[in-house]
Amino acid sequence: MSSTASAVARIFAVGLIAGCAANAGAQEYPVRPIRLIVPHAPGGSNDILARVIAPRLADTLGQSIVVDNRGGAGAMIGTALAAKAAPDGYTLLLADAPHGANPALHSTMPYDTLRDFASVSLVSLMPSVLIVHPSIPVASVGELIALAKARPGQLNYGTAGVGSSIYLTMALFINRTGVDVFHVSYKSGAPALIDLIAGQTQMQFVNVPPALQHVKAGRIKPLGVTSLKRVPTLPQVPTISDSGVPGFEDHQWQGVIGPAGMPRATVVKVNSAIAKVLADPGVRERLAGMSAEVVASSPERLTEFIKIQVDRWSKVITPGMRID
Repeated sequence: MSSTASAVARIFAVGLIAGCAANAGAQEYPVRPIRLIVPHAPGGSNDILARVIAPRLADTLGQSIVVDNRGGAGAMIGTALAAKAAPDGYTLLLADAPHGANPALHSTMPYDTLRDFASVSLVSLMPSVLIVHPSIPVASVGELIALAKARPGQLNYGTAGVGSSIYLTMALFINRTGVDVFHVSYKSGAPALIDLIAGQTQMQFVNVPPALQHVKAGRIKPLGVTSLKRVPTLPQVPTISDSGVPGFEDHQWQGVIGPAGMPRATVVKVNSAIAKVLADPGVRERLAGMSAEVVASSPERLTEFIKIQVDRWSKVITPGMRID
């Protein structure tokens, strides 16, 4: 064999070995623990959901899943960490509603919502419920709208802060109904709900699970849910769509994404693992108890879903609502 032929053979052999090593590496993923960033403080629905699916996901992938709460700045602190992480599949993010709304709320962001992430899978959709303090003399969404219009600027509502999920739902409600109500901002959803129960605020949206015990005790009055169908855990509460705001629909959504550039094989493997976890009867039962609808999806469907969310909130968030 000539020296040239020998050199070509060696190059081919090296390339073949490298290719085999790359394939082996893709097949071996994951070989160490995976970090799942929750861009909110502990205790919220996003955090609870992460802790429901993480142990089952760890069993399916064969590596531990570390839930890492990185709250702040309307979910942007944790989201920025995910955007800047190595795109190797070892840092994932459980994104939710603020992810789609932040481009409309902020003129500058430390990442690009559509460009800097790789979609993996939708996980769930959660409706919320519009509640009022029992002292408010209304028995339906329609009556609340009429009262708010008769008293512009006199009714107030609490949220977990500008850009939070329940803030966004109220922004959509105000956009659709034209009511003029005063915003009272809190650092999280828990103190907002406590103050409504105490009568310090008059109305707000809240995720269904934290509301249930207070509804049963008569401490709050539920008027309508944000899904197009009634919620099994609150069967007596009509939808807002059927209560004077036709077509009104909003869900707190959760989806797993990672940094842009994740290998396709890694995305597919995590997507498949999530689908398996969400098909587990025990997981589905836990999510049903949170009034969550399981919606495992393809990566492409999640990408399209996020694009729709970004476009939707760009039409709802007015210049006066922008944070900067």
